[in-house]
This record gives sequence, structure tokens and C-alpha cells, in this order.
Amino acid sequence: MADLVETATQAESFKTLLTLVEAAGLVDVLKNPEIKTVFAPTDEAFAKIPATTIASLMEDTAKLKRILLYHVVSGDVRSDDLIQINEAPTFEGSVLAIDSSDGVKVNDANVLKQDILTDNGVIHVIDTVLMPALVAVE
Repeated sequence: MADLVETATQAESFKTLLTLVEAAGLVDVLKNPEIKTVFAPTDEAFAKIPATTIASLMEDTAKLKRILLYHVVSGDVRSDDLIQINEAPTFEGSVLAIDSSDGVKVNDANVLKQDILTDNGVIHVIDTVLMPALVAVE
């Protein structure tokens, strides 16, 4: 198997996410052997955000890191776990709301695909970029 970054690269639907992870200097965080769960927004999810906002985030790496780390949870959290919990603490420091009453939602994002396993964790594909409450984005 491949690690989180290699798996996301092979999927070819996370080009924007991978570009931003690289711009924020977080590739090593996603490549290290510590097991983690990533709620990965698709390129279509990033397309909902204006290009000017993405460009400004690439220049504000502190804000970009916070946003990206808000998508990462410690440990191996699979679909079986998601239906049993209602929140998950993130690497950013905030907590994600998990709702499995009608499909699985993370905050306002729908989980499109679950349990993509990697050497160092699991990826759940989501349709919306998650924003921590204290990060203002234009």
C-alpha cells in the first residue's frame, strides 16, 4: 500500500488539495508513519471557493495550515467508527461535528466515499472544504 499522499496522488481527484498541502509545507505531516484520518475535499469541493481566495490562502501559509489541519484527525477512524461518534478532534485544535443520521456528514460536508486505506491512515472523500470557526476567508 501507499501512504496518504501517494494514495491521494494516485486518485487524481485531489490535485488542489495536494497543491495546497505542498504550499503549506504539510507533506511531511501526511507522510509520517503516525496513523491519521484525512477528510479529503475533492477538486470539485475546492472549485466552490473563489480562485482569488485560494490564491490568497497560498500566500497566508499560517491560515492555510490551519484550514488543512482541520481536515486531519488522529488515529484510524473508519466508517464503522464514524457512525458511533458525533465529534472528532482535529490536528488544527478544533472539533469536527460528525452526523450519521442520513448518510455521513462532517460539519456541512457530505462524505462521498469512505475507508480508502493507506499505510499510515485512512481517507474519507468529502464534497466541501471544511473551515475552522475562527478562520475568516474572503
